Parts: sequence; structure tokens; C-alpha cells
Amino acid sequence: MNAAATRVFVYGTLRAGEPNHYLLDHHALVRRARTEPAFELVSLGAFPAMIAGGRTAVVGEVYDVDAVTLAALDRLEGHPRFYERRTVRLDDGDEVAAYVLPIEQAHGRPRIPSGDWMQNNPRKENRR
Repeated sequence: MNAAATRVFVYGTLRAGEPNHYLLDHHALVRRARTEPAFELVSLGAFPAMIAGGRTAVVGEVYDVDAVTLAALDRLEGHPRFYERRTVRLDDGDEVAAYVLPIEQAHGRPRIPSGDWMQNNPRKENRR
């Protein structure tokens, strides 16, 4: 990773095969990963939200992005008004940036117990 890059963990519509992945098309996948089991993943309908303070390991992908791409991701995710970009720890101890929803915005939303949006995604049937 070069000094200008930010390592970002994505877990929903930015993952490969999902509709917003076009923002990451020109960046190589660093690896598939999961967070430490310190979050909850909930469904907001067309996309998921990761919330700090749970017991679930969230499944996703890690990319190194440049400042222009990070700004585009911030716009998509509504940082800092909707999601907040913050540092999270992966299950291997690495720390990366991720978009986390404040818990008060997720009240009453259905949990995704597996921590994997791709298993829960209503569009997954359309991909086969």
C-alpha cells in the first residue's frame, strides 16, 4: 500500500458483483476478510449497515483506494451525515477504514445473523 492509499473494508453494495462496485473497479482486491466479532449487520432494504457494539463478525472485502476514490466512497455513503467512516479491526488484527452506521439510525432494522450481506441479499437469485 502506498502512503497516499487508504485501506477500506466494504461489506455491502460495494463488494464485487454488487451495483456500487463500479467505484472500486480500478482497484485490486487486497483480500476477502471479516471483522472481529464486535458488530451487528442489519438490513436497510436495498443495502446493509454495520453497527458497532455487537457480537457478529461481518464478511467483506478489503481494497486500497486513492484519495479520489475515498472521496467518491464518502459521497456514496453519506459520510459523515449518514454512515461514519471509522477505523475497525479485522479478525486478523489489521485495522482498516469502514463505513459504520450510528446505532440510533438502525433501530428496529432486521439483523443479518450470518454477518454476510451476500447470503442475505434479495438480488442474489438474479445473479445465477
